[in-house]
Amino acid sequence: MLSAGLSVCGIAVMLVFNNWALRMVGAFFLALGLFWQKRRENLRIQALTEYLEQANTGKAAILSALGEDAFSKLEDEIYKTVTFLYRTRETAVRAKEEFAKNLSSIAHQIKTPITALSLTVQTMEAAETEEGKEKKTGLEQIHRQLSRLTQMEEALLVLARIDAGTLTLQRKETDVYTLLMLAADNLQVLFLQEGISVSIPELNEMPICVDSEWTMEAIMNLMKNCAEHSAGGTIHCAYEQNPLYTELLIWDEGEGFFKEDIPHIFERFYRGKNAGKGGIGLGLALAKEIIERQNGTIRAENRAGGGACFTVRFYRH
Repeated sequence: MLSAGLSVCGIAVMLVFNNWALRMVGAFFLALGLFWQKRRENLRIQALTEYLEQANTGKAAILSALGEDAFSKLEDEIYKTVTFLYRTRETAVRAKEEFAKNLSSIAHQIKTPITALSLTVQTMEAAETEEGKEKKTGLEQIHRQLSRLTQMEEALLVLARIDAGTLTLQRKETDVYTLLMLAADNLQVLFLQEGISVSIPELNEMPICVDSEWTMEAIMNLMKNCAEHSAGGTIHCAYEQNPLYTELLIWDEGEGFFKEDIPHIFERFYRGKNAGKGGIGLGLALAKEIIERQNGTIRAENRAGGGACFTVRFYRH
């Protein structure tokens, strides 16, 4: 009787043990399945992430389907979006290249009448007699218009190169004071005609990494704009440097910008209400392009004490 009871107990223990073992085996295979599912999901996410990273750099290949799963729909939509963005970018690049080509063509077309007018003026000047002041006045007007056309032709050619991405900037360390002085020296004739002086403080050497020639061209355009709005007076320059950026300030003693003009100051061909007669509306746009392509920013505003001010910052990183 006792033996039979022990046998029943043994069987019960064995059944309990086997049931526990089955549960452990089931739990193991369940955990293993969840692990492989999670691993597969992570690999899919990693593959899609790498594809998007390649797409951002323009190096993404055709996205090949990796099987039917929960990510298949997402994969399909990502591929459609990237393909659409590539096509949009290609269209934009072609439009930009076409615009630059047209701009360059316009500039070259302007050059032909400029050359013809210049030759005509030289001929008229050579044959000038004592016919009176009217002829002299006419020649002066032609000279002014020729000067404007020449400026426009040169600015359009530079803008065309910028738009086409063919304007190469050779950046190297340049002293700020030297840069400002050279820009002012190149405008001495204009300043003498307008009765304008330039104030540039000489501080300790302050290097910035820029293309000196093109940056000087940008600064000259800012100074010329100040000269247009100054009836005599002084164009002031200031500059300072900190660990983040080098800041240049250029301002005049005129009436300043009209409030409604400020948002459009750097737009191509935009001429404000108090723009000078000789302006063509491209100088400030060109200055902005040159500065921004060298990790810089430019801002136009009115000073509290009067006058228009340009703030230029060249960031170190």
